Amino acid sequence: MRLHITKLQAGDTIREHVFTPSGLHIVAPGTVVNDIHIGLLLRHQIEYVEVDDARPLAAKAQAAPEPPFQKPYDEAVKGMKSMFDQAYQLGFVTPETIDRTYDPLIASMQEQTDVVNLLLTLNSNDDYTYEHCIQVGMLSFYIAKWLNHSDEEAYAIGKAGFLHDIGKSKIHRTILQKPGRLTEEEYNEIKKHTEYGYEIVMNSIQDRVAAYAALQHHERANGKGYPFGITYEWVHPVSKIVAVADIYSAMISSRVYKAKQDLFVVLKELYDLSFTELDPLIAQTFIRRMIPNFIGKTAVLTNGQVGEIILNHTTELFKPLVRVGDAFVDLARSDVEIEKIIN
Repeated sequence: MRLHITKLQAGDTIREHVFTPSGLHIVAPGTVVNDIHIGLLLRHQIEYVEVDDARPLAAKAQAAPEPPFQKPYDEAVKGMKSMFDQAYQLGFVTPETIDRTYDPLIASMQEQTDVVNLLLTLNSNDDYTYEHCIQVGMLSFYIAKWLNHSDEEAYAIGKAGFLHDIGKSKIHRTILQKPGRLTEEEYNEIKKHTEYGYEIVMNSIQDRVAAYAALQHHERANGKGYPFGITYEWVHPVSKIVAVADIYSAMISSRVYKAKQDLFVVLKELYDLSFTELDPLIAQTFIRRMIPNFIGKTAVLTNGQVGEIILNHTTELFKPLVRVGDAFVDLARSDVEIEKIIN
């Protein structure tokens, strides 16, 4: 049977030769898989392998349960598509349409504490743009809670993240989905989504905070953002929260012009940005609250080993203790790093 690499288990038997995209032979038929093989396959970005159909039925039955949050997530993505259609046709979205999509999502999120697990397991076949809006709404809500905002404030901040890219409904899909580099003219058109977003939010719900988030989420602390190139002293605090959520979601997502990056690795990049482009308190609060969610997750290391994250260090945030088989690897005392997190 054909199996995705994330579903491969130690003890499975490879049925066909496995080659890298460049043609290098790495695994032969008859190989009984262990953690080293899985790490090797992941390092070479092999997505699927053929294995003998001999795994016990009980294991098959447990192979791919639907995440409990998947249904409300899928419904929210569908609702976002409807909101984009309405914004394109009318120039606004009715408050009822927004609440009908946003409220069930937030209600379902109240029971979810493992944000990393959500991001690892949730998936949809819909357009990236819609999923991105949902994820930014979710992450903005969590960041607001982690910054000790009240439930009411977190709800409003999550909604601001939820609506931050609604202005893209006015951008032609040939530009949004262009697989190659944008021309200067196309990029300038993309940047207009911030101003379009401000107008649509104000026409829809007259929520000035959410409208500012739509307008300002691409502004940067060093003044190198858009649409106005202002520094953070002129940017609304909620826009700064949405900016962190927006960057993280974009970097961990697959787009037509860029492959997704690993959840853990992106946090390291976000940490660097916290000293130049983002609000350091917001970005570093997000990072420190995300890091504990990686405990218990499976990590592929840069030396090819695969293990379980056991413990985080308070000072070396990105160098946890990892259990590989019966041994423990303290990355804080090693040059080895985490390359990828798998579910």
